[in-house]
Amino acid sequence: MADDGQNRDTQPVEPPRGMYDCRLDDKGRLKLPAQFQHFINSLTEKKLFVTSLDRRIAQIYPITVWRENEKFFENFRENPQVAQDVAFNANDLGADADMDGQGRVLLNTALREQLDLENQPLHMYAYRGHFKVLTHALYEERRLRASKSASENVDLLERAGLK
Repeated sequence: MADDGQNRDTQPVEPPRGMYDCRLDDKGRLKLPAQFQHFINSLTEKKLFVTSLDRRIAQIYPITVWRENEKFFENFRENPQVAQDVAFNANDLGADADMDGQGRVLLNTALREQLDLENQPLHMYAYRGHFKVLTHALYEERRLRASKSASENVDLLERAGLK
């Protein structure tokens, strides 16, 4: 039987749960909360792709997850134009990035300007293998939308198997 130290080292680190406040510094770098830094440091390949698919929400993808998306775009046959358009948005606003030693990730100028990310509080959470970064206005819009039918939504999902 291996000791606990060895078991902890081989256990995959799960993405953080919850909503986190953050903001860009004056050079356009996003200081990641400690839990996000820990997750990225646990990855075998630490390269990131920072972009927006919808031109409203910024996403930070571990490069391995982004490569899966690139394959998805190539193979999506239901509506190839949609895949091309979303991939175009991603490439138009996206750039490869790395987390620096202080836990910051540079968001490129086009992305910062298009999404109006500078000089305001931002909100960040993990979702489906990547991180979403929302402006405060978009966070409030999403919070209001999610609140309007919260009870009905929970009831529906519980009937479908949510625990």
